[in-house]
Amino acid sequence: MAKYRIAWLPGDGIGKDVMDAARIVLDKIDLDAEYLPGDIGWEFWCKEGNPLPDRTIRLLKETDCALFGAITSKPKEEAEAELAPELRGKGYVYTSPIVRLRQEFNLRTNLRPCKAYPGNPLNYRDDIDIVVFRENTEDLYSGVEFHPLPKAVMDILVQNHPKMARFASVPLEEIAVTLRIVTRKGCENIVRDAFEYARKRGYRSVTVVEKPNVLRETSGLMIRVAREVAKDYPEIQLWEANIDAMCMWLLKNPQDYGVLVTTNMFGDIISDLAAQLVGGLGFASAANIGDNYAVFEPTHGSAPKYAGQYKVNPMAMLLAVRLMLEWLGEQEKADRLEQAIATVVREGRVRTYDMGGNSSTLDVAHEVARKYVELG
Repeated sequence: MAKYRIAWLPGDGIGKDVMDAARIVLDKIDLDAEYLPGDIGWEFWCKEGNPLPDRTIRLLKETDCALFGAITSKPKEEAEAELAPELRGKGYVYTSPIVRLRQEFNLRTNLRPCKAYPGNPLNYRDDIDIVVFRENTEDLYSGVEFHPLPKAVMDILVQNHPKMARFASVPLEEIAVTLRIVTRKGCENIVRDAFEYARKRGYRSVTVVEKPNVLRETSGLMIRVAREVAKDYPEIQLWEANIDAMCMWLLKNPQDYGVLVTTNMFGDIISDLAAQLVGGLGFASAANIGDNYAVFEPTHGSAPKYAGQYKVNPMAMLLAVRLMLEWLGEQEKADRLEQAIATVVREGRVRTYDMGGNSSTLDVAHEVARKYVELG
């Protein structure tokens, strides 16, 4: 019996392409694992009205972790229009399967390393090593939304907050509301994870990125909790920055920053900016980590126009494999895989189109796998 049981979730679009690349590398790594395929993505939304079928949830509960490719996601009206005719008008509402996975399995920590590998022509600088810690289950992604706004909700808001008075005369069907829900526990978990990571890996600072001068209650709570947690880590500096200013500072002095920690929406934004500094989404991997389960993914989209062409950069997917190996406790394999990736980038002989080359997705995977073996 294999040591690990890993849910294999290619999704759609280029998800299958990059997962095929991952399998080439995993086979050379010779990880003692069984890979169990699961259904997820746009195809299942269109056919079943559920992009994350219950059978896939059951599968994940029987595995140690999941490796995930990419999925197509569209706004509410477009999603409903692509349902099978017999499903339309029956109340099906599209929700992101990856967001549901995060909430279903309480994958509260989203970890996004953004590291520049020397030799990458897409690097903003070669000395960038930023890690973004993004709270993964709360904030504006909690899914508590209204449109049109129910009268009962409007009445309660008007009664309990004076600033709602100016909206009282607006027709309810013309108001959309999304709640930003932030809990003390959610803040404490993500901040402590960030500080623990910084301590373990020798980062000298943790920067909490919020907007407390405007979002006084939600961002204010995050800042207060960060200050409390920081007292337990006296050797690590706590820096504070507003989200808008942080975008500026990352362009000006990215080498000054190590670990960033923030809430869900700001984390989504700042991690893409940080990713672009080190080569773009073709190098952006993420770990969604809970107490007992984790899902690993590249953070790029499904890019349907490239599906099946095997032209996209698989490095984000391979770096997600590295994160998975590390989480499983296979540190030597994780470190050697990162060395292999760094070597391929530095040598520059095998590159996909985004890096100025003409190699395929699978060419890159085979080259990384070859380097992995050579380094052994």
